[in-house]
Amino acid sequence: MKPDSLHIRKIQAGDNPGMAQIIRGVFEEMNVPKTGTAYEDASLENMYDYFTADKSAYWVITDGENIWGGGGVAPLEGAASSVCELQKMYFRPELRGSGWGRKVLKKALDAARSMGYEYCYLETMPYMKSAQKLYSNFGFQYLPKPLGATGHTACQVWMQLKL
Repeated sequence: MKPDSLHIRKIQAGDNPGMAQIIRGVFEEMNVPKTGTAYEDASLENMYDYFTADKSAYWVITDGENIWGGGGVAPLEGAASSVCELQKMYFRPELRGSGWGRKVLKKALDAARSMGYEYCYLETMPYMKSAQKLYSNFGFQYLPKPLGATGHTACQVWMQLKL
């Protein structure tokens, strides 16, 4: 991978296997529980269809051949229509810490604002400290309990941003 060959674009149907592989790889690398997390989400196998639905969007980082990571927003299930959820923001290890997460997060939050959302919610794991630092730098605040009905019962960190 050459950093100058990378770019961000909206997800395409052909990106589904690559993103599913990256997400599962991160879960295995970090020993994230597979039950009660995004690992078992039905949308994982067909992210293109899921994130091209109304008030949803997803971006991938690619070098033109391979997918290196991505992230997106969609309505927060079981919450007010003014709340979106930052979803499936995962990257290959060699891409982390290089600023690409910041770029994807900015695109996702800008899109959430343009779609009329007032809040962006997310869930993560306590040991994903780098991710939490990124979210905090964007203004996300910790919440004492989860919002909505994501089904991610293993996630123990909840954050929200007023857009």
